[in-house]
Amino acid sequence: MNQKDKVKPHEKRRGWLKNENPPGDFMKALRCGAKTRKGTPCQAPAMKNGRCRLHGGKSTGPKTPEGIERIRQAHLKHGEYTKEAIASRKGFNALLRELKGTINEISDSHTKIDIKI
Repeated sequence: MNQKDKVKPHEKRRGWLKNENPPGDFMKALRCGAKTRKGTPCQAPAMKNGRCRLHGGKSTGPKTPEGIERIRQAHLKHGEYTKEAIASRKGFNALLRELKGTINEISDSHTKIDIKI
């Protein structure tokens, strides 16, 4: 086995780095430089925007009506508290109260029976 056939341990990891950093030596990647809680500059590799994955900033969320609707639908789990479901329940409960009142009026003429549903 000659010198070229020997593989150094770190040469196995020479592919693309995480967070859009170019391939090659991890230590040569640009650094984030954001101020850490310790007060020192962050030493994590920076992304294209110049900050690391931890200091890149939070998303400001969707701005277009289509994007807002897409996020709203993504968070919908069962639809129990949608405006349509609440209105449907209110209508059903109003009808049920009306029916109970009608049944009690009919039963008053014969005998007082309190119907509980």
